[in-house]
Amino acid sequence: MATYLELLARWNKRINLTAYSLDSPSDDAIDRLIVEPVAMARFVRPDDRVTIDVGSGGGSPALPFRLAAPSLRQVLVESRVRKAAFLREAVRQLGMEGVRVENCRLEEMSGDKGSAHIVTMRAVRSDAALLRAVQALMVPGGRFFWLTTEKVRQGAVGGFEVEAVESLVADRPGQLAILRPT
Repeated sequence: MATYLELLARWNKRINLTAYSLDSPSDDAIDRLIVEPVAMARFVRPDDRVTIDVGSGGGSPALPFRLAAPSLRQVLVESRVRKAAFLREAVRQLGMEGVRVENCRLEEMSGDKGSAHIVTMRAVRSDAALLRAVQALMVPGGRFFWLTTEKVRQGAVGGFEVEAVESLVADRPGQLAILRPT
C-alpha cells in the first residue's frame, strides 16, 4: 500500500489523479484511498473470480481492493490516456499479475460482456446508460460494488436491487452499496 501511495503522490504532481494532497496524506485521504477499498474486500465471495473497475483514474478503489483480494483477476477501465498510463505503471511497479488496463469508455467493453463477478465504481456519475453497461458486464449472480456518498436505500436502483448498504469507515459519509441486477 505504501508503494501505491508513493507512486500516486509522484504522479499526482504531474496529472490530476486525486484531489487529496499526498505529500503528507491526511487520515481522510488514507481512509478514502486505502481503508475503504481494503474493507470492501471482505465482501468478496470464494467463487468470485473477475472484477472490473469503472473509471479507475488514480487506482482507488481498484488497486488497494485487488491487493487485499489477490486471487481476483481485474480489468481497470479508464477513458483518459494519461490516467491509463499511470494505472499501467502502478500495476507494473506493484508486480500485479492478472490485472489489465483498458483505455476506453465502459460502453466500449464488448469483449468483456458477461465476465465480471464484481463491478466496482467510485466517483463516476451514474446514469441509465452507464448502469445498463455495468449490467452487461456481469455474470449471472454478479454484484456491483458502488462506493458513494449518495444515500442508497433498500429497493431498486436503475435495474439493480440493493443487497446491502455498508459503512466502511466509522464517522465517514461514504458507504458501499452492494447491488445485484434485477
